Amino acid sequence: MQPRLLYIKLTPKAAQNRIGEVRINADGQEVLQIYVTAPPDKNKANEALVRLLAEHLKLAPSSIRLVRGHTSRTKVLEVTD
Repeated sequence: MQPRLLYIKLTPKAAQNRIGEVRINADGQEVLQIYVTAPPDKNKANEALVRLLAEHLKLAPSSIRLVRGHTSRTKVLEVTD
């Protein structure tokens, strides 16, 4: 199966880990809003994002790779089954 790209808007230091709604950003791209309790320090928020998505999609965390946005709130993830 082809890898899929997910466009994410991440909010670190949230009250709870949760997956929010799909929104349209300024470029017209659909992005999925995700909230994690981890701080944006030493890659903790990115790791929490991958764990949350992997659990939600019932995939191994190794099947989700951060492609772009390592230090940005806007991220692109590649998901392989």
